[in-house]
Amino acid sequence: MYQYNDFDRNFVRARTAQFRAQVERRIDGSLTEDEFKPLRLMNGLYLQLHAYMLRVAIPYGTLNSAQMDQLAMIADKWDKGYGHFTTRQNIQYNWPALRDVPDMLDALADVGMHAIQTSGNTIRNVTADHFAGAAADEIEDPRPVAELLRQWSTDHPEFQFLPRKFKIAITGSESDRAVTRAHDIGLRMVTRDGAAGFEVIVGGGLGRTPMVGKVIRAFLPKADLLPYCEAIVSVYNRLGRRDNKYKARIKITVHENGLDKMQELVEARFAEIRPAFSGVDQELLAGIEAQFAPPAFKSADTDGFEAARLANPAFRSWSDTNLHAHKAEGYAIVSVSIKKHGATPGDATSDQMRVLAGLARRYGHDELRISHEQNVILPHVHKSDLPAVYAALRAADLATANIGLISDIIACPGMDYCALATARSIPIAQEIATRFDELKLEHEVGPLKIKISGCINACGHHHVGHIGILGLDRAGVENYQITLGGDGTEDAAIGERAGPGFSADQIIPAIERLVLGYLDLRTDADETFLQTYRRLGMAPFKAVLYREDKADAA
Repeated sequence: MYQYNDFDRNFVRARTAQFRAQVERRIDGSLTEDEFKPLRLMNGLYLQLHAYMLRVAIPYGTLNSAQMDQLAMIADKWDKGYGHFTTRQNIQYNWPALRDVPDMLDALADVGMHAIQTSGNTIRNVTADHFAGAAADEIEDPRPVAELLRQWSTDHPEFQFLPRKFKIAITGSESDRAVTRAHDIGLRMVTRDGAAGFEVIVGGGLGRTPMVGKVIRAFLPKADLLPYCEAIVSVYNRLGRRDNKYKARIKITVHENGLDKMQELVEARFAEIRPAFSGVDQELLAGIEAQFAPPAFKSADTDGFEAARLANPAFRSWSDTNLHAHKAEGYAIVSVSIKKHGATPGDATSDQMRVLAGLARRYGHDELRISHEQNVILPHVHKSDLPAVYAALRAADLATANIGLISDIIACPGMDYCALATARSIPIAQEIATRFDELKLEHEVGPLKIKISGCINACGHHHVGHIGILGLDRAGVENYQITLGGDGTEDAAIGERAGPGFSADQIIPAIERLVLGYLDLRTDADETFLQTYRRLGMAPFKAVLYREDKADAA
């Protein structure tokens, strides 16, 4: 993974020192809250419903054991002993005192981390496929390019005050695990004539007006990526709406101007600035790529893994759901669920972080990833070590076998924390997970992605959930709308609203009716919820959803 050089270290330290002075001025009253707000947002500090919240960048979801240990230390020393992993591959601390934030930033800088550009109308943390560098279906590891984009976008003088926030996601695999089509710029690695390049997608996004991104370039050579991205952001910076924040995202710019017009403007801008990129960016990329060399994979037999699968049903169930194919023989990718039934999705205690750091150090070539689905990944684990890894996870209450199942729910913090939220999302996620655990149905149901947002901003990605839940305020009462058929993969689709919403006490029975109805509607056990929905459409699901059972009426 990328290691900070002297420039990086000096830059982050200078930024932290600057913010420390700004915090001191806020505390002594020299700065008003209105004056302080843009300064704190530039450093990832929000004012939430009950307290400040610090959002820390985990670029393209990659970190090592020392960094994870440091995140645990920060949680213990300056927060309440836990952190919250987000859909942007960040970690949030929900309870820091303002006076402590500069010390937290210094502690992050000690291990090559920061909170810069995790907020504000700028280019946010670049996200990537959480299996990057390990996936069996990968063309190339996209993280070096993601790091290049991070360095290019950090404090870029032209893009610090964009019309609205701007998000970039990248994948190096045929399977899109980075939700690239729901981003302002999505980059999907493809090949042409044996050379790797990118399909460039523009204008995707969720929130108030969800849209699937459109392909603006079917194939872009890797050497042209930086100037082409700069051309896109430059055109958006010039054309993007600044009169209405609800129409300020690039998806609206593409919609109002049309893809053809955007393509024409971007290509023209690209032609202007391409000559200025003399190849220095490619020299920099080559140096970055050297830091992402694959680890020294070991050779060992996998007999112990197979024997453990035969002897231990719980281990077999976990390995069936939480392991994924690795590019190296004898290895597996381990997805560690941070979604124990009834727990808060994405929350990890400091003790759990230390366990994960220790496992990465001992068994995982010192690498961890954070997924946009709010789980933690050990990307390189030899199968012979999996029984030991499972035992350690089980002891730390981290061995839930539910990756990709009903209880593996994406949920935003909702009204428990967020000042923008209009409904709670965490309790709904907890109740759904608990209910289907009681029914012992989720393994029978199979792959099903439920995603919950506590407001229209869609931080829980509900629009691309197979079942999406949106919490709204209806005359002071929490009301939950359901959308069906969303998809965040390479076949991305925005879910369709089913109909009227449900109150907080109705939403769990409604989801139960929906899932039990699916079991009756599917052709066989191999047909997933999404496949069944695409085969049959909304009508039969809607009929099941709005059927009033006697038990519910009572």
